[in-house]
Amino acid sequence: MALSGRALLLFELLLLLACLLFLLELSQGKEEAFSLRNLPPFHKASSYPAGCPTTYDYIIVGGGTAGCPLAATLSHRYRVLLLERGGSPYGDRNVSYMQNFHIGLMNMAPDSPSQAFISTDGVINARARVLGGGTCINAGFYSRASPSFIQEAGWDEDLVNKSYPWVEDKIVQWPKIAPWQAALRDGLLQAGVAPFNGYTYDHVSGTKVGGTIFDETGYRHTAADLLSAGDASNLKVLLHASVHKIVFGSRQGRLKARAIGVEFTDEDGRHHQAFLNSNRDSEVIVSAGAIGTPQLLLLSGIGPKNDLKNHNIPVVLHNRYVGKGMADNPMNSIFIPTRSPPRQSLIETVGITEEGVFIEASSGFGQSSESVHCHHGIMSAEIGQLSTIPPKQRTLEAAQKYAHNKLNLPKEVFHGGFILEKIDGPMSTGHLVLTDTDVRNNPAVTFNYFSHPQDLNRCIYGIKTIERILKTNRFSELSADGAGLSMERVLNMSVQANVNLIPKHTNDTESLEQFCKDTVITIWHYHGGCHVGKVVDQHYRVLGVSGLRVVDGSIFSKSPGTNPQATVMMMGRYMGVKILRERLGRAAGV
Repeated sequence: MALSGRALLLFELLLLLACLLFLLELSQGKEEAFSLRNLPPFHKASSYPAGCPTTYDYIIVGGGTAGCPLAATLSHRYRVLLLERGGSPYGDRNVSYMQNFHIGLMNMAPDSPSQAFISTDGVINARARVLGGGTCINAGFYSRASPSFIQEAGWDEDLVNKSYPWVEDKIVQWPKIAPWQAALRDGLLQAGVAPFNGYTYDHVSGTKVGGTIFDETGYRHTAADLLSAGDASNLKVLLHASVHKIVFGSRQGRLKARAIGVEFTDEDGRHHQAFLNSNRDSEVIVSAGAIGTPQLLLLSGIGPKNDLKNHNIPVVLHNRYVGKGMADNPMNSIFIPTRSPPRQSLIETVGITEEGVFIEASSGFGQSSESVHCHHGIMSAEIGQLSTIPPKQRTLEAAQKYAHNKLNLPKEVFHGGFILEKIDGPMSTGHLVLTDTDVRNNPAVTFNYFSHPQDLNRCIYGIKTIERILKTNRFSELSADGAGLSMERVLNMSVQANVNLIPKHTNDTESLEQFCKDTVITIWHYHGGCHVGKVVDQHYRVLGVSGLRVVDGSIFSKSPGTNPQATVMMMGRYMGVKILRERLGRAAGV
């Protein structure tokens, strides 16, 4: 029955009021009921029916650090399909417990949560392959981005300041600071990295204690937990779903190709397709990380046309910037011998210097016979790189074989902790290119560590800062002989303790430049490959096509804060709210 003009006007006013109330609710950051018991069911990708008639408002590729909060947020109004190539983090002790941090990184099984890769520079690295992404395999430190980063990103500061707490209330807490972390705190302050800013999530110069996603029992809380804040009736999560192509519809007179769905394979290798509904606002959102996202765009025909043609990939859109501008924050670790083995700890304390160098620490993962047997460190803070080995010989098998020599080192070598220095916003950049068309295989990634002299100068500054820390009373007390620690001694021990395949230079410890180059490692803060203004616009929509967006660290030209996970999770929530606001605003005509 047709509505009268007055009734129709009333209906439209009520609809407008409902939309405005929902927008107000979002702007005020109203909390949803949160409990891990509210997790949506996880399904194996093989359960997805052939020719499935269900369509979605949003298909999110990658259930990682950004993808989980994004999916949870969008599910409150729209039907969302979340596709994760890995499995569940729940029930995996190597993911869930800090004491197994190093063992989880060493798992080389095809379905392990951590997928190793070696950059063409020779640095051993890792990318996540599990629901929850990098939050499942990292060192757990939680620290926000600087105000200048927020401003440069063009983000709504008010919404940012509501999105961080949305994450923090659910999975972040203050650490009960470990002895090695307390020692670093005191040493930093005595060395002049001041003031002491106490316990804070904020990025401020000086020394501070940050948050952690490990609770007091050492149990890890991850981005996967954030799915509990979604609407399970609107959210379908598929595990072991490897998306190998974004599907584009025919242009039919349109200037731009439009993303309409994805193709993925399940854990048995069978192929499936999933599609968006016909609403013009529906989107495929790629949140596969700084390695996976540019790789998937290339495999889907978006990238440098000559590179695509070399792999017989049909060109959907020529964009020479896809995979370019890759960067990784270089890090070097200094081994500090102590009179007794320190208790296990991952990053809790950080020194933030004005020179763009961060000082952190880890301890207790190398001295036990079990840890030595597990070749602790091939992927962790104690490990170097393979840069002087011929490229064709840079294999994980070679690294593991070399690591076996660790069994022959005296246990005293592992009585100590590590102080880490890392470079913020490296000027050295590289690129990512496909090696083949199998999405399960790693692309070739080059970071060009220390190719820019400014990065090398900052590394030297970081090493000298550590030297000042070692001369403080706090670290003299920890020394085995109580007489303090000379820099020459700790550099020599660090060169030997860092298990890597680099032939040592005779001037390793005489030249800090050489030490930086020979012992450079990663702490998994790589970013770039889909930069704003080159691959995506200010709203992270992929330029030159429609219905396709990117939400993850691949859009960054600089890694946020001292450790990126806080901001990447925040960005997932932030972009979810932004998308809801914009879409509801259009529906309401506001």
